[in-house]
Amino acid sequence: MTQTLLVLGSANADLVVEVGRRPAGGETVLGGDTVVLPGGKGANTAVAAARVGASVALVGAVGGDGYGSLLRESLESSGVDTALVKTSSRPTGIAYITVTPDGENSIVVSPGANADVSPSDVDALSLGGTAVLTCSLEVPLETVVHAIGAASRAGARTVLNLSPVAELPAETLRQLTVLIVNEHEAAQLAPDWRSLLDLGPSSAIVTLGSRGAAVVQESGVVEVPAIEVDEVVDTTGAGDAFAGALSARLAEGDDLVRAARYAAKVAALSVTKAGAQPSYPTAAEVG
Repeated sequence: MTQTLLVLGSANADLVVEVGRRPAGGETVLGGDTVVLPGGKGANTAVAAARVGASVALVGAVGGDGYGSLLRESLESSGVDTALVKTSSRPTGIAYITVTPDGENSIVVSPGANADVSPSDVDALSLGGTAVLTCSLEVPLETVVHAIGAASRAGARTVLNLSPVAELPAETLRQLTVLIVNEHEAAQLAPDWRSLLDLGPSSAIVTLGSRGAAVVQESGVVEVPAIEVDEVVDTTGAGDAFAGALSARLAEGDDLVRAARYAAKVAALSVTKAGAQPSYPTAAEVG
C-alpha cells in the first residue's frame, strides 16, 4: 500500500541512564537504572507523524534481535507501516543516552543495521503516491542522496533533517523542499538564517529548542514560538517529533508556517515525558 508520507532513516534502541552530571574525561559517574526504549531518528520521526494521524511507512533496517523486535512493536503499535523495514545480519542500532536533571541529553550512536539501508532499497519503492519523503541521517549518506533525488523526480516534497551536519551534493540541496537544522547546525552551514537558502533548498527551518523555530523562505523569516510546558522531563527525540509532525502536516497540504506551528507544539509536548517515541502526543492530545 502506498503511503502519503515515507520516512527514510535510522531505527535504534535507546539505552537511557539518568546522571547527576556528565562525566569528564577519564571520570566515572554513577547513574540510575538503564531504561531501554525504542528510538532512532527515522523511527522517531515516523512514530511522531503516525501519532498525529499521518499515513506513514518507514524505510530502514533492524537486526534479528530483541532490540529489533522492540522497534517493530513500537512502530506497528503507533500505526507505522513496517513492510519496508528489513532485517539485517548486523545488530540493531543502539543509542547510548545520558540525561541530566535539567532534562538535557548527550548521545553516542552505534549504527549497526542502519548501515545496511542502501540505494537499492530506495529503487524498490513505489513513489508515485507519496506526497512527502522525509529523510534523516544515521543511515548511509549515499542512500539519503539517492532517495531525495528519486522523490524529487517523482514530484514528492522532500524534507531533510540534517543532523548531524554532513556535506551534501549541490544538486541534492537544490532538490530539497525543506531543510531542517537546529541553530548550532545552522551556524555551521551559513552566516545567518536567510543564507541557508543560498545553499539550494526551497525553504529551511531552524529549530530553536524551547524558543520554537524559525521558518526561512524567500519571502522572509517567520519565528514560530513554542508553547510553554510545566516541566521539562527529557528532551530526547524532541527534534524528531518536530520533523515528524511537520512532515505529517505537509503531507496533508498545510503551508510551511502552519505546519511548523503545529510541529512546535508537538515537540514541546514531547519533552514533558521520558524517552523519545513513548513521549510523542496523539492528535487528540495536541488539540
